[in-house]
Amino acid sequence: MKSWNRRRSSLAIAALLLPTTAHAHLVSTGLGPFYDGVLHFLLTLEDLLPVVALALLAGLRGTRSGRLAMFVLPVAWLAGGLIGLAFPAAGSSATLTTLSFVVLGGLVAADARLRPAWVAAIAAVVGLLHGDYNGAAMAEPKVGVLGLVGIAATVFVTVALATALVVALRSPWARIAVRVAGSWVAATGLLMLGWSLRA
Repeated sequence: MKSWNRRRSSLAIAALLLPTTAHAHLVSTGLGPFYDGVLHFLLTLEDLLPVVALALLAGLRGTRSGRLAMFVLPVAWLAGGLIGLAFPAAGSSATLTTLSFVVLGGLVAADARLRPAWVAAIAAVVGLLHGDYNGAAMAEPKVGVLGLVGIAATVFVTVALATALVVALRSPWARIAVRVAGSWVAATGLLMLGWSLRA
């Protein structure tokens, strides 16, 4: 029985060590470019964390800010992505995109009292910056416009759900928990920023 377990363990280790196809930036689902874009967004912390942080910030600022962020961010992301597709060599840097969620996490942690117009402006800047970065990355593997549409749709749903969750919070301790989540986003951003600057 022991030799059978050793043989199974050896087979499992050998299977894990077999080389497979590596995807440096984009994940292929096999379901087409739209779903590749959806999965790319959900698996890329540099994209997911700023969107969550912006949704938390918009939710803390109320319903109007949440609605503005929900519509402005995906549209700006798609516009930035189209710019990145058209001019991939001029795509925004990973350092800038990482810095964006340090700033957003800090704003959430500080419970910054921003007007809805400011939240919308921040959403536009974040969307253009990250969209440009995604568009430049998608120009090479030819995922293209459908991949960007998938990302924008997922951004819309993420902001809608996270903002609605935060807007519904009434108790002070729950709002403090949201601010703590913002501080974690900022701390993660600082770690990633240090890592990107070191390389």
